[in-house]
Amino acid sequence: MDAEQQHEPAREATSSRATVVARYSEMARIAAGGGAPVDAPADAQVGGCGPAAYPGGAEDLEVPEGALRASMACGNPVAVAELHPGDTVLDLGAGGGLDVLLSARRVEPGGYVYGVDASPDMIDLGRAHAAEAGAANVEFRLGYLEDIPLPDGVIDVVISNCVFTLSVDKPRALAEAARVLRPGGRFGITDVLAEPDLDPGARAAAEQAVGCPVGTLTAQQYRAGLFAAGFATATITRTHALTEGLYSAIVQATISP
Repeated sequence: MDAEQQHEPAREATSSRATVVARYSEMARIAAGGGAPVDAPADAQVGGCGPAAYPGGAEDLEVPEGALRASMACGNPVAVAELHPGDTVLDLGAGGGLDVLLSARRVEPGGYVYGVDASPDMIDLGRAHAAEAGAANVEFRLGYLEDIPLPDGVIDVVISNCVFTLSVDKPRALAEAARVLRPGGRFGITDVLAEPDLDPGARAAAEQAVGCPVGTLTAQQYRAGLFAAGFATATITRTHALTEGLYSAIVQATISP
């Protein structure tokens, strides 16, 4: 293999990441302008199933209406993450800040929530929604799942809503999540998974249909990745079908005490 061939995977990953960030940035601008991301052009849609993943509306959730409108959710990780007062929480792929704001209320008093996103436009949107909600215990940081801008062992709970499937390097993203967790830390996310028996063509078509441009993992691959990253336990619970061959699931794991 020559040098040019060796660099090709890295260039492809960089291009895929740039495409995802650009599309989510467009969604953020649409949401900031009063629209909903699901109203974006077809070629600008990436991932998620929209606010229907959460019961009720903004009034029921007690969050800014814009935060709910900007959600590209496939589940509700806050409902399964076992958040407690005083916890320090990290939302990876925080988007417009919906799960950050929901978590911020659950960890009061004494808790704190970081939201990390790769799109500067989403970071601006999240900060605007936090200011609108008057949330003083939250902070948004620009960064990637594969390079989380936080030191080792400072987080009690990692949450994420259908974002790990967008990672260009899923093993590294899982390892980074494990790195920032404290001993005994918890990982509770929702994500898009693939059935194990999908042929490559059908899998690619299904991923395109739901906006997973860099591929999905099967449950077996997810468990293997979690254990390789350093998690001590891993549980995957199917929730609902997204399209033929792909489904939403709750993924939970823990770090040894």
